[in-house]
Amino acid sequence: MTPAIDLLKKQRVEHRVHSYQHDPKSASYGLEAVEKLGLEPERVFKTLLASSERNELLVAVVPVAGTLDLKALAQAAGVKRVEMANPQLAQRATGYLLGGISPLGQKKRLRTFIDVSAQAFPSIYVSAGRRGLEVELSAQALAEQTAGSFAGIGRAGS
Repeated sequence: MTPAIDLLKKQRVEHRVHSYQHDPKSASYGLEAVEKLGLEPERVFKTLLASSERNELLVAVVPVAGTLDLKALAQAAGVKRVEMANPQLAQRATGYLLGGISPLGQKKRLRTFIDVSAQAFPSIYVSAGRRGLEVELSAQALAEQTAGSFAGIGRAGS
């Protein structure tokens, strides 16, 4: 298992784990999950890390079918600006490899922001901490387990 799944089990959070055979040649891990699991792209969320001007790492959870609005994330976090985090820093802080970073069970507790669109669905899918592994849970449960807040940080279209 992964730290994300261990956390959900320990906290007795209702969830379902979905796995698929990951293709290392896949251009987009999130869209690969959509395709292989037959899911709606709006319900599958990717976990991205950004860094503020104060070098604070922030977690952003946005639909795989869109992009992260860095200005909106900065505003939600109350900082001047953010940029995508250095991949090595992201991996070190979360304990996960790129393409398998879960918002759950990270090594360090980082401020987490979840796109408001997640609230429109009974359940959403996020990485379970490994490429080829997704976890389905309610957006509210995700917010509770990450101490996350909802904000309009996603932009439609990829």
